[in-house]
This record gives sequence, C-alpha cells and structure tokens, in this order.
Amino acid sequence: MRVAAVDCGTNSVRLLIADMTDVADVASGAGEPVDIERRMEIVRLGQGVDRTGRLAPEALERTFTAMRSYAKLIAEHAGPSGWMPVRVVATSATRDASNRSEFVAGVTEIFGVEPEVVTGDEEARLSFTGATRGQDTGEPPYLVVDIGGGSTEFVVGSGAVQGALSVDIGCVRLTERHLKGDPPEPETVKAAIADIEAAMDRVEAVVPVRDARTLVGLAGSVTTVAGIVLGLPAYDPARIHHSRIPAAQVHEVSARLLEMTREERAAIPVMHPGRVDVIGAGALILDRIVRRYGFAEVVVSEHDILDGIAWSLV
Repeated sequence: MRVAAVDCGTNSVRLLIADMTDVADVASGAGEPVDIERRMEIVRLGQGVDRTGRLAPEALERTFTAMRSYAKLIAEHAGPSGWMPVRVVATSATRDASNRSEFVAGVTEIFGVEPEVVTGDEEARLSFTGATRGQDTGEPPYLVVDIGGGSTEFVVGSGAVQGALSVDIGCVRLTERHLKGDPPEPETVKAAIADIEAAMDRVEAVVPVRDARTLVGLAGSVTTVAGIVLGLPAYDPARIHHSRIPAAQVHEVSARLLEMTREERAAIPVMHPGRVDVIGAGALILDRIVRRYGFAEVVVSEHDILDGIAWSLV
C-alpha cells in the first residue's frame, strides 16, 4: 500500500511517500515501510505568528510553493491508477493563527484533500508512533520528545501511550521571543530557560516523565546536534538515525551554539541554512530536558511525526 504523508510545521514542510508493510502485519507492528520519497523544505510558516497571531503572506507563499512540488511527486508516484491515500497534517503555527482558513484553502487546492490542523495531543501521539513503531530504541518506557519550531511534544509510553502533552516552546518561537542577538546575550538565554522550565513544570503535572528509561529525541534540532557531535562532514540520516548522544556532549554543543555568531553556525558542515538562526534555541530545549530528567544519553530518531502520519493511513 503506497501512501503520501505531509507534515507542515512551524519551520519546515516535509513529504514522505512510502510503500507500507502488508496490512496483515499492521496489528503486530511487523515489517518496515520502504521510502520512495522523503523530502524537507524550510519554509518558516510560523514567521511572526507568536507576535502577530497570523500567518504572513510571504510565509504562506513559501509553503505553497514547496507543496506544489510535493503534489507533482505524489502524482508521479501514484502509478497507473493516478491515486494514492494522502494525509496532510498541520501543527503549532497553524493552530495558533487567526487566518488559518487561508492556509486550509491553499492546501486543499494543491493536494485535493483538506489539511488537518491537529491538536497538540494528536501531534504527540503521531510522533510517538513514528519514532517507536518497529524501531529498536532502547529500554521502555520511552520519553519521546519532538522539538519543533513552535511547540515541543512530550510523550511517555511502552507500545501504548501513557501520557502526552504539547507545550508552546519551540526553536522558532523561543528565538523570536528571546534569542535575537548574534550571539544572544546571557540574560536572554536565561529568559528562554525560564520559559522551558515553566513548560516542563506543566508537562510533569500530567505526563509520567520520571518513569521513562530511555529518551528518544526527534526533529531537526535534535538530528543537527547529533550530526555535530558525530563530526559528520555532511548531513547523513543513516549515520544519525539511532545514534546515541551522551548527555555531556549535548551540554557542550548547546553551550557552544549559543556562543557562536550566525556566520560561525552557518559554517558547521551538517547545518541546514534554514536552521542557522534557530538551532541555538532547539539545542537549548534538548539540553534542559536532559539536565532536568537526568538521562545519560539521548537516542536520536530520524523517524517521527511524518512516519506516524504514514502509519495512520494504513
């Protein structure tokens, strides 16, 4: 069964076209999807949303341009029937925008299906499924943390989800709120940390994070930190997927990124140009999570909400 999944977040829009496992294997979780296309474009849909409450016209156009290229790929891979199941999921920035109807209309025109502006809880559960289904990620229960542009999802579970919460801390949101310097001033870093800690207070009230034995980190901030720690000469998903990054190296890389200028960050071999200005905030979120819960390492996963969306179509 070939499916197409589209994840539209605050910072990026991504596409996965995959041949999924036999339906007979779905209940057991056996089998591995086979990627046909896996694409990512940094579009910064959430540009200014935290301040204005609206999706900017130029951000919408960047997003629609990327989506039009994805629609062409879906059509090319649909086969003789010309059709495959498509699910488009939008997350934090679109949830927060007063003009999200403009986004919905544009996406519906491009893909022929209406995008689902999912709740933070649904976003968390899709991320958990994508990260853990059919994956050897260590000893359960897992704390799966998906650090996005506008929000971060915390999910604890062992096969089934035991608790989940999405909170409004993300690399774009924290950068726009606090980390505007080049490099940011220590006082602004302290303000960002206060936001992160307050969010984790809310998480601990409803999610059994202290029960987790393995921390699994998702999304571009985490994978970029892993690539830096591994010293990769270029971004390599195969090397990054399921790498184990010690806590001490998470702390060191986070501190270093917050002391760098934009030019210095841009020169890092694994750095995507669209992450240069927000990676400090993303690394800081990961660092505070590792510190607060005392994990010795983070298991890094390239499989995330995008894979969860694909599984939901089977």
